[in-house]
Amino acid sequence: MDQRARPYRSVLYIPGSKDRALEKARGLPVDAIIFDLEDAVAPDEKVNARATLAAALEQGGYGNRMRIVRINGLDTQWGEADAKAAASMDCDAVLLPKVETTAQLDALVALIGDKPIWSMMETPRGMLNAAEIAAHPQLSGFVMGTNDLAKELQTRFRPDRLPMMAGLGLCLLAAKAEGIVVVDGVYNAFKDAEGLKVECDQGRDMGFDGKTLIHPAQVDVANAAFAPSEAEIDLAQRQIAAFEDCEASGQGVAVVDGKIVENLHVVTAREILAKADAIAALEG
Repeated sequence: MDQRARPYRSVLYIPGSKDRALEKARGLPVDAIIFDLEDAVAPDEKVNARATLAAALEQGGYGNRMRIVRINGLDTQWGEADAKAAASMDCDAVLLPKVETTAQLDALVALIGDKPIWSMMETPRGMLNAAEIAAHPQLSGFVMGTNDLAKELQTRFRPDRLPMMAGLGLCLLAAKAEGIVVVDGVYNAFKDAEGLKVECDQGRDMGFDGKTLIHPAQVDVANAAFAPSEAEIDLAQRQIAAFEDCEASGQGVAVVDGKIVENLHVVTAREILAKADAIAALEG
């Protein structure tokens, strides 16, 4: 599936140490799962979590969902063993936390081989080095770590996330320049569906591919926000039809709803329809 078409609307964190959570995740309508060996696992459970997670992934049942394993940082006592364990797990990618340099990614690659890697972007230095990090040849995606970023920036919480915009924007620009996936940070108030929708809509408007989630109750809101709407699909279909009619007749300029339709609009329209088809295939 084309990287730009594959859905990443909902990316749910699941503790790699919890059998019950790993089982429940098999039935959740999420596009991707981050199986977490880092923040969601207590220090005294980290070693056992590797085997628990490996067994769950070997058992399978996660369908077409993207399966990403987040390891502990390579500067911790667990990171190297996590990476070596993840290298042999039945997963699609390995996610490294607090990435600030390409040297960290090179160190991960040396441990896991050619398995795709993803990068947590959650520190000021990471934001400033986002372009270089995104260009790493084995990197497939960015995950925004907005809680850690807020801590490092010493910001106050604002619903509009204004203090975050510089960092979020740098990572978005870097990801789009390199054609990799970029997923927005979590919304902590998991019972606040209205607030989550506002933040999802903001993220979608900015260009994020989806939202990381901390609770299954957030899945439906994220899936709706990051999927093409019926109105967007209808407009895309009409734009393509109008443009193709003009090309076939060799006459005039395509116009839809009083607006000129150029080739760039048709490219976007086709991407919208491809994304809608990919979502339908995933859900089917």
